Amino acid sequence: MDIHKILKKLPHRYPFLLVDRVLSIEKGKSIRALKNITINEPFFEGHFPHRPVMPGVLMLEALAQAAALLSFDALDAQPTDDMVYYFAGIEAARFKRPVEPGDQLILEAELLRMKAGIFKFKVRALVDGDLAVEAELTCAMRKVG
Repeated sequence: MDIHKILKKLPHRYPFLLVDRVLSIEKGKSIRALKNITINEPFFEGHFPHRPVMPGVLMLEALAQAAALLSFDALDAQPTDDMVYYFAGIEAARFKRPVEPGDQLILEAELLRMKAGIFKFKVRALVDGDLAVEAELTCAMRKVG
C-alpha cells in the first residue's frame, strides 16, 4: 500500500502522519509497514538538538497508525468523517534502542482480538532487525458527532 492509499485510510496529515508505506498485510492478522526517519522531522528540532532521537510516544503513535490500517482492512471498512480511531490503552511498552535520523522504522502489528469496535494488538518496531520498541495497544473505533 503506497502513501496515496494510506492517505485515503488515515485522517492524519503532515506532520503527524507516521506511516510511509505498507509492506505487507495479512487480512485480520498482521501488518508490516515502514516509517522513514529523516532529519527534517519537526520533533528533532527540540528532541534533542545535540543528539536527535525520535520520541517514544511517536514510535507508539506510528505503531497505532499501522494498527489502524490493519483494523480498517480487517473490517473491509473505509474511514468516514464521523468515525474516529482512538488509543484506548498502552501496556507493557518497552523501549530498547534509540531511533535516529537515517533509520528506517519497520512497524509490525499483530491483531490479538477485536470485538464491538475494540481492538487489541501486539506491536513492535525494528531498525535494521533490532528491536526498538514493543508494546500491547488497545484501540477503539467510534462514531462521533
